[in-house]
Amino acid sequence: MDPDWMLDELAHAGPEHLDPAFVAGFDRKQGHPDPGPDIDLLRAHGLAGDSVVVDIGAGTGQFAVPAARHFGRVVAVEVSPAMGDVLRERAASGGLTSLECARGGFLSYEHTGAPADAVFTRHALHQLPDFWKVVALRRIAGMLRPGGVLRLHDLVYDCTPAETGTVLERWLSGAAHDPAVAYTRADLAEHVRTEHSTFRWLLEPMLTAAGFEISDSAFRASVHASYTCVRL
Repeated sequence: MDPDWMLDELAHAGPEHLDPAFVAGFDRKQGHPDPGPDIDLLRAHGLAGDSVVVDIGAGTGQFAVPAARHFGRVVAVEVSPAMGDVLRERAASGGLTSLECARGGFLSYEHTGAPADAVFTRHALHQLPDFWKVVALRRIAGMLRPGGVLRLHDLVYDCTPAETGTVLERWLSGAAHDPAVAYTRADLAEHVRTEHSTFRWLLEPMLTAAGFEISDSAFRASVHASYTCVRL
């Protein structure tokens, strides 16, 4: 049984992700990120056709579906029922026997079978407050084999407190104008107000404390972060 202090992950999924109407346009707003570089990176870290990969916060399967064509077992973990419906439909239509869909999230997914060789997550960890990020990262470390890889993409603020206003204003001013095409200024402002993106200088000690060594990191516009971390 979950302890009575455990966070309700569904309440922290982002309300828009629970809305089938939003999910129908999710891929368009996300911009169809290319999974190829991430798959290549995992291969460079030794993953092969028999490897186990867990995608947490898998959304509509933008990474999990193509990854299932390269790795032996891919588990797409998603807390949103609406997102999960799309995931299962894509897995079935693609005939991808290596792709499994699991209902859950960072705090509730229970990995079974061989330890994961890699965990992938994109724009999902920021749904959790910082305390729960650490809990989540510890759980990820627990499902990975020693030497396993965490590939993390998220919205992370790479600035000092004094620079925050400037960085956020620059980010928001570059937002799309049409909400049907991409995220607007209002969307991004709502993210800052209601979700839990954190500072780089807070996130990186969390990763270390959870049992990871940061292999590399990259930032774009002081907001978009990509990390490759190795489980010690």
